Amino acid sequence: MRGLLLTCLLALVACGAPVEQAEVVERADESERLNAWFEEKFEERLQMNPMWMTRLGRRDRYHEIGDQSEAEADRQLAWSRATVDEMKSNFDYNLLDTETKTSWDLWVYLYEQAREAQEFRSHNYVFNQMGGAQSGLPQFMTLVHRVDDESDMQAYIKRIEGIGKGISQLLETAQRRAVGGVRPPRFAYEEVGKQVEKLTSGVPFAEVGPDAPLWRDASAKIKALEDGGVITAERAAALRAETQTALKNEFLPAYEALGQWINTDIDQIDPEARGVWSLPDGENYYNHRLAAMTTTTLTADEIHEIGLSEVARIHDEMREIMATVGFDGSLQDFFKFVRTDPQFFYPNTDEGRQGYIDDSDAFMDFIGERLPDYFGVLPKARLVVRRVEAFREQDGAPQHYYPGTPDGSRPGVYYAHLSDMSSMPKSTMEAVAYHEGNPGHHMQISIAQELETVPMFRTQTFYTAYTEGWGLYAELLAKEMGAYQNPYSDFGRLVSEIWRAVRLVVDTGIHAKGWSEEQAVNYFRANSSISEGQMRAEVQRYFVIPGQATAYKIGMLKILELRSYAQEELGNAFDIREFHDTILTGGALPLTILERRVKHWVEEIKQEAARS
Repeated sequence: MRGLLLTCLLALVACGAPVEQAEVVERADESERLNAWFEEKFEERLQMNPMWMTRLGRRDRYHEIGDQSEAEADRQLAWSRATVDEMKSNFDYNLLDTETKTSWDLWVYLYEQAREAQEFRSHNYVFNQMGGAQSGLPQFMTLVHRVDDESDMQAYIKRIEGIGKGISQLLETAQRRAVGGVRPPRFAYEEVGKQVEKLTSGVPFAEVGPDAPLWRDASAKIKALEDGGVITAERAAALRAETQTALKNEFLPAYEALGQWINTDIDQIDPEARGVWSLPDGENYYNHRLAAMTTTTLTADEIHEIGLSEVARIHDEMREIMATVGFDGSLQDFFKFVRTDPQFFYPNTDEGRQGYIDDSDAFMDFIGERLPDYFGVLPKARLVVRRVEAFREQDGAPQHYYPGTPDGSRPGVYYAHLSDMSSMPKSTMEAVAYHEGNPGHHMQISIAQELETVPMFRTQTFYTAYTEGWGLYAELLAKEMGAYQNPYSDFGRLVSEIWRAVRLVVDTGIHAKGWSEEQAVNYFRANSSISEGQMRAEVQRYFVIPGQATAYKIGMLKILELRSYAQEELGNAFDIREFHDTILTGGALPLTILERRVKHWVEEIKQEAARS
């Protein structure tokens, strides 16, 4: 009997079925165990970042801003390092399923990225015109911190106090870096100074005048509680008094100290802006930034050459549209025509600004009807179009997207700077709407946040090359979906694409080849039809966020490359909806891991075809 059992067992092992089933069970168990660990560790990470939790719609530590010191950054990096060691000690990578292996790789990648960034953190500009805490923290309060009851408002007031402390901590960091020779260009200080002035002017900092931004927001939220019967008039008056005290005693002194330091330290800055090549160990810092932003190993020279090649290709497509509309003149003449002719602009009035928002909404309605033909998974969160808040609005600054919450309680927002309508041409607005809204950032980020098939940390991770690469790809995809019926709008799409190609040339020119601000603006002017205001704002953006601008086009090119690969490999079995779902349903990924994911999907389709 024992011999018969042994013979049967050997036969079963030979055919492989029980062993394969055991392996599947073992992989499932190990993957389930690691995914539970990821959730536990991500919760630990969230508890270190109260503002992050608020963005997710949670009210844990709702009264806190969080420690903004470098010591806290060191502590969090040490925590990350410890989690990687713990994961490697307690889990077997070889026993994980494919999706969980991706999660493992990403967890390690996030730590390694943070570790490398720490090596160069003294090179970062703490306060700059693009997204420094001086404007980011007030924006967070107005847009993200919800007030539904009295305790929420009390938390709001405590956070005003926390902003004061946070700005003071960041000012100390900026002062240390300035001693080490790291200062942003002069224009960055000038713009930060203007933002500080806007945030600290008016009531309650002055007896008369318009309300200061945070006081206006706080007053409106208190009034909503009172009007809704949530609090009494007496409690509303008390909350207003407490808010004014926090603004005057905590917020104002910190911002005044920042403004005073900027006004003094600006004298140490050369009027001529310089790229990061001028900083200590600037070349290595820029190489780090390129690797972090593109998630590739491309060098500055390689990226520069890709940019030059793409600019030439897009110019050829632009000339085809010139011929279509019967324009007689050079490409430069056409740039000037599109940049200056009144037909391409809304009036610089409130009616014109509302027209821009209404037409952007119409574009979203048009493309929304076609999404099911190109995507299997669609976002649940709503999308709204809004004008940028007055205290951070800049003439000619680029439109941008702000994510909603995973549960959809706060919609995603497509923001437009509308203070100068001469910087917002009609020809490009359609492409921008698709980039920032659907099928671009709103779709990609909302789907990522709503995922339930991967650990939560993957739904909250962002890689510029992936997210912005998708946004730029979405502009082209919209053309396939029937958009850009007006040839000038299609030209605007190419303006948007060449804008990103120019970025490859200009960013590397500034930071690796020593270009001045004027050289960079002149290259833009020669190769793009975007407005003068946009050109200047763009170039100044590249100076303070080195490498970031290169990610858009590099990411788009990789997605197109992967789509071509899948189409060639799968032939008639290729489904555009499945391809897009493969790109979007894994969360944001470094391009190297994204490529591996797409190739794995292609192999799965091939295997299914072979079995059938």
